[in-house]
Amino acid sequence: LKARDLEPLSAELRLNLGAAYYREEEYDKAVEEFGEMAARLDGTPGIAALELNISCPNVDQGGIEIGQSVEASARATRAAVRHTDLPVIVKLTPNVTDPVALALACEAEGAAAICAINTVLGLAIDTRRRRPVLPRARGGLSGPAIKPIALRIVYDVAKAARIPVIGCGGIRTGQDAIEFLMAGATAVQVGTATFANPRALLDVIEGIGGWLEGEGVASVRDIIGCALPPRD
Repeated sequence: LKARDLEPLSAELRLNLGAAYYREEEYDKAVEEFGEMAARLDGTPGIAALELNISCPNVDQGGIEIGQSVEASARATRAAVRHTDLPVIVKLTPNVTDPVALALACEAEGAAAICAINTVLGLAIDTRRRRPVLPRARGGLSGPAIKPIALRIVYDVAKAARIPVIGCGGIRTGQDAIEFLMAGATAVQVGTATFANPRALLDVIEGIGGWLEGEGVASVRDIIGCALPPRD
């Protein structure tokens, strides 16, 4: 990635960074690699933030393995934050017992925001071949099926953390986005929906505006976190 490649773009970029390792002795290197990538990208024009993808289930090693460990998640966050002035967002896996513990560990190491969630582990079987469909058997499930899981984690993290939460997972409509905002998200991401509908993001934006107008709400800020209990 070179700065000149970003010049024609009118939008700011938030880059998603991932690391991988293939032998056990490379695990520590993969964690620290987030710091190396952050250092290389620091100061690049057009980049507004870095998102640490410590939660991808579709690589052999170095994605979800890092994100399922509180200690490794904290180390990866610390490494990135120390090497850049850009905001560092950490994308959480839902495939843990306590996502809130991960979020708070990353917050303590200087994360600017939490993104929740990445995909949910799943499996599909090819009945003709009598084998899993995917080469690695397990893979990440995304789309509408994971929306209730994503909402629950956004809600729980937003209750506990002081930094912003970005909600994602199954968002297809403005109504979906409104639910995430009410659950405490300050922004949302739209991914899988764009595979079926390239206009999905625009539809979500228009849907949010239509809901606000219909409900007589002046600003989206007025509904962020409204479903959360009062803070102590």
